[in-house]
Amino acid sequence: MPDRIYLDHAATTPMLPEAIAAVQAGMMGWANPSSPHADGRAARAQLEAARARIAAAYGWAHELVLTGGASESLHIALTRSVVDRRLITAVEHDAVLRYSEDAGVLPVDAQGIVRLDALAAALAGGGRTLVCIQWANSETGVRQRVEVIAEIVHDAGGVLLVDAAQMPARADAAVLRHADLVAVSAHKRGGPPGVGGLLVRDFALLLPTGGQEKGYRPGTENLPGVLGYAAALEVAEDMAVPASLRRHLDARITAAGAEIVAADTPRSPLIGAYRMPGVSAAAQLIRFDLAGIAVSAGSACSSGSMRPSHVLTAMGWQEPELREVIRVSFGRTTNEAEVERFADLWCTIAAEARARAA
Repeated sequence: MPDRIYLDHAATTPMLPEAIAAVQAGMMGWANPSSPHADGRAARAQLEAARARIAAAYGWAHELVLTGGASESLHIALTRSVVDRRLITAVEHDAVLRYSEDAGVLPVDAQGIVRLDALAAALAGGGRTLVCIQWANSETGVRQRVEVIAEIVHDAGGVLLVDAAQMPARADAAVLRHADLVAVSAHKRGGPPGVGGLLVRDFALLLPTGGQEKGYRPGTENLPGVLGYAAALEVAEDMAVPASLRRHLDARITAAGAEIVAADTPRSPLIGAYRMPGVSAAAQLIRFDLAGIAVSAGSACSSGSMRPSHVLTAMGWQEPELREVIRVSFGRTTNEAEVERFADLWCTIAAEARARAA
């Protein structure tokens, strides 16, 4: 069998050599950064230097709480923000849905874009409101209009939380200018799993609970992981390469009958969602996996369930079409030959399905 092809980078992307080296170095001799002795103080100095590097990589000039990942960052922001109520969109990540059972839900249009009229109407209800949106949807890649949404939220006296787990460092200046809270993740950017951050414009937005991280997150700091995160972010990502690869893939498989989800909407160049008419996503995943190609159906947190995608449902998709969509996501290592091999097999499977239906 040829070498396997990994096209599921939105779930997690392989650690960069620079990140692995940084983690290894951190593990060779480290102490608890909260300990008062000389070893602990040295570890604290390393931690704070890495914190500054991570913030600088994102272009963030405010506070940074180091966490165990984007899900924990979202939990802190959603459950400990000093607000009266919360609003989320109907297409948020499963982690946001879990932490926001009592939140109002904003509808999206057929392209997955939050309806601004609904947002304005919901904010008119009064009280300080936290609004949570994604930088890019993890299933479809659809980008929300952060700058426009921020203006509406702030004009109403609200707080904007952006789930930027899929966002490369410095990828969107609007997020850094306008968001009040931003959840970020290491393992989506070539860093180690189990590390992330919450960018905080002002600590007055959050209720502290005691412990480490200036009282905003308990637990011994993961210094080796944080060092790996900082190292990964300092390796530049060239978005022109995946953007070109995705355009090529779009063209190849649409010519063979694919339907691109939200084709006419701004999307992350790293994510594409495609429907193969007449073939379930489950059947597609099996064929691709047997051929040595890793793709997914929806986000990693929900792709193993039999539930239809809540994202596609919110966008107006219906059975059986919404069960025929898979996600292809690109990373730093993705190349044209891999995309061609995927596209060749996609076209073969689609042709077989058309022949059976004839």
